Formats: sequence, structure tokens, C-alpha cells
Amino acid sequence: MTEKESIKYSEVTTFCLTPIKNESWILDRFLKCASLWADHIIIADQDSADSSKDITKRYPKVRLLENPSAIFNEPERQSLLINAARRIPAQGKKLLIALDADEMLTANFLHSPEWNSILNADKGTLIKFQWVNLRSDLTSCWIPKEDHILGFMDDGSDHQGKTIHSHRVPVPENAPSLICKDIKVLHYQYTDWQRMQSKHRWYQCWERLNKPNQKSIKIYRQYHHMYAIRNKDIIPIKKEWIREYYNHKIDMTTVHQLSSYWWDKEVRIWFETYGVKKFKKENIWASNQLKSKEESKYSDPRTVIDKIVHQWLKITQRAFVGKLSLFIKLVDKIISLIY
Repeated sequence: MTEKESIKYSEVTTFCLTPIKNESWILDRFLKCASLWADHIIIADQDSADSSKDITKRYPKVRLLENPSAIFNEPERQSLLINAARRIPAQGKKLLIALDADEMLTANFLHSPEWNSILNADKGTLIKFQWVNLRSDLTSCWIPKEDHILGFMDDGSDHQGKTIHSHRVPVPENAPSLICKDIKVLHYQYTDWQRMQSKHRWYQCWERLNKPNQKSIKIYRQYHHMYAIRNKDIIPIKKEWIREYYNHKIDMTTVHQLSSYWWDKEVRIWFETYGVKKFKKENIWASNQLKSKEESKYSDPRTVIDKIVHQWLKITQRAFVGKLSLFIKLVDKIISLIY
């Protein structure tokens, strides 16, 4: 690092902003990785029932906050994190990078000139990254084309989010963007496929409860996008994305799979509250995780028509983004008129 780069780095305080709920399966790895680049790691815990809180106490850079909300509300928890960062005294600029616990910057940030470009960004600049969606073999991945706004060189702008799938940092109108091409974000969500399925079942039920007019076909397509990945889209992970983490003795390939997931527990509570028929159009019924000891209690409420529609969605999901996508979308639209 040159003298100029060193001076520039000292003028920026870096913050990692992360909400958690029952993330013990990966939190230790996340905090080890984040500790290499963040001056402060601010964690907002929402009633974790596992060892997440204890794990955070091992890391001196962590400031643990309690998220007291009893409901899912992304802008509320994001504002909690952003405001906590803004209260911490710091000279110069504040770089906010908002990552979930299953996301880590690729290790090449340690040497990439792009990291210095991020630190040199003007206040009010949005920092965009691509996800590297790791597969369960931990040697291959796919990279969606979309850039995700995960960073912000803070200028004090208000954060205006939406309840679900919200921007994690303030996004001022007409803000300049720095799109990262070299540094990416390792995304571990798909390394535990059962965990991912549990999370997406929860999302689908949440959509039904909170957006009652949302068409089930649209909900299905949104939360089954990972089944549309084509073989040609699968690529090997690059060694430079993890090499430096290994040099710091961070295990990047072990995945601690659980036998059950908190999302399914909440879904069963919704079944008790609203009845299973409320969710009969969502394609969530193949999982054993939703069954109780009295299996008939949550038995599949779908009609023959529901199952036919779900079968159509399943067999066309991969083609939904291929050459037949226009035809499939047309058929979806016709089905949505009557279903």
C-alpha cells in the first residue's frame, strides 16, 4: 500500500451492518471475514434462539444491538443499523456495507485496486456488488447479472425502504454508483439447499398473508428462480475469491446443516392461525419439514387443479428464462386470469 493509499484509508471508517436471527450455522465464518475489512461490525439480533449472540461476543469489533420488533420489517431493522453506525464518532467519511450473515466479500478485496476505489468514493456514492451464489459442492457457483446495492459512502441521507426485499442502505435519488467488477460477494444461501427451501417457503407464505391479491404464479416464479439455472451458467469459483481467507486460517468450505429451521416453525404457526387452505395455492407442500407428529394436521390441502398448475410451473421453470420464456409467460398470464 502506498503512502497516499494509507492516508486515504485512514480517512474512512468502515462499517459492516448485519441483521441476524438464528445464524449460528455460519456466523463465526462471517465475523472472521468481516473483521478483516470492517472497523466496526454492527449486528442487530432479532430474538435468536441459537448460539448467535454468544458467537458475536468473541469478536471485539462487534457491537450487538437488540432488534425488539416482533414482526418482519426490513426498513425498521436497516434504520436501526444505519443509525447505530452514525452515532459512532469517526473522522473523515463513513463507508456502510450491509451484508447478511451468509454473505462475505471475496477475499481479493485485500489486494484489489477496486477496494481503494471504494474508499476513495465521494459521499453519497452507492456501491454495487454481484453475488457469487455458491453451490453445495463449494467449488462451483453461478453469478446473476444483477448488481446489488450493498454499500453506501454515507452522506446522512434518509433511508426509505420497503417491508420486504428492500435496499439495505440509503439510496438517494440520482446518486452516483460505483459498480464493482473485481470484488464480489460470496453468497452461501444455496450451500444448504434444505435451509434455502425452508426460507423460501416462509417467503411464499409471507407474500400470501401480506399481499393477498398477489397471484400465486408470480409468487412461485419469484421464489423458485434457483431452479432455472442452466448448466452453462455454472462456473468454477476463482481461487482468489477465497485464497486470502485460507491464509488467515478461515474455513470457507464447511457447511453446518441443521435438522430443522425456524422459518418452518413460523409457517406452522401461520397454519394454526389462518388454516392450511389459506396457503393451498403456494407450492410448499412437498416438504416433510411442515408435517407435525399428527401428520394429518397439516396435510396437503391442494385440489387437483392446484396440483396441475404447480406441475406446470415446475416443469417450465428452467425454460422460463430460456428461448421459450415469452410463450411460458403468456401461458402464465392466461392461467392467472382464471386461477
